[in-house]
Amino acid sequence: MKDNPAMGVPAVSLSGLIKSYGQGKPVLKGIDLEIQPGEFFTMLGPSGSGKTTTLRLIGGFELPNAGQIKLSGQDVTGLPPYKRDVNTMFQDYALFPHMSLCDNVAYGMKMSGVPAAERAERARQALAMVHLDAVSDRRPSQLSGGQRQRVALARALVNKPALILLDEPLGALDLKLRREMQIELKRIQKQTGITFVYVTHDQEEALSMSDRIAVFSEGVIEQIGTPQELYERPASSFVARFLGSSSILEGEDGRAILLRPEDVRVETQGYQKTPNEVIFPGVIEEISYLGPVTRCHVRGEGNGTNVTAMLPSRTARNLRENTAVVAVWTKDVAYPLPR
Repeated sequence: MKDNPAMGVPAVSLSGLIKSYGQGKPVLKGIDLEIQPGEFFTMLGPSGSGKTTTLRLIGGFELPNAGQIKLSGQDVTGLPPYKRDVNTMFQDYALFPHMSLCDNVAYGMKMSGVPAAERAERARQALAMVHLDAVSDRRPSQLSGGQRQRVALARALVNKPALILLDEPLGALDLKLRREMQIELKRIQKQTGITFVYVTHDQEEALSMSDRIAVFSEGVIEQIGTPQELYERPASSFVARFLGSSSILEGEDGRAILLRPEDVRVETQGYQKTPNEVIFPGVIEEISYLGPVTRCHVRGEGNGTNVTAMLPSRTARNLRENTAVVAVWTKDVAYPLPR
């Protein structure tokens, strides 16, 4: 078998990207990033952190003030979107209301001069991939929000681009449908092998879908890693606080330590700890029932520090607010944050 010349070449390579608008401070302050072929890569961060601007630069909808963008080894920094092997899926879907689903999916091919029979077959195959081929003659107004989202995905998939950019595509869906579509998107990405670059501010969505995640904050990348690496070994207090619930306390050596709520128990006062345990006396400030789990905030005695515990609801039934308790955890679960 001949060597593939593109083997080992990143699908996306960003070097020193800087972007500002007018005389304002830079939105991006020097982004360096590599995304590998076939990855489901997520850019995660709060509003204004620079993740969507980075996506738009990759797609060619914006041009950087400085830096370089390479797709599969080719410098595309100054190229317009139509000259990049990229399709973008936006949150509003942008479907044509007067066209059938099949015609919506085939529209780009029609503009490119693909013969009618070929584009109809490719559109049908793309709709079948998202389980909508049986209703291909319907109009977008006859569909649910989740179905319209699938049509937009089929349109992005139909030309089999090397890269698909997704800008918070599930933001308009209700929670149940959103979770169903998370599973569907990941299934399709694995099935096609296309590189997905996904933007979201939803931490749970990023953790459940991604191969790797870049956490953005104020125009810089705080950390890149797998969901497990970011959750269990955050590189900064920002990543620790942003990615999942956490309690950050001062450790014995003065360093900040991270506690995840699922590692904390709540016991009655007088509990005798083992040598490997730490106890935190306090008062239950708030109890939130979340179905299978119950979140419990324990306010420390005198110092106002809070520790959060996430407990199985069946074991938390007898807890009451304003009750004196101790939060308990083992020493090995306290992760010291970098100074």
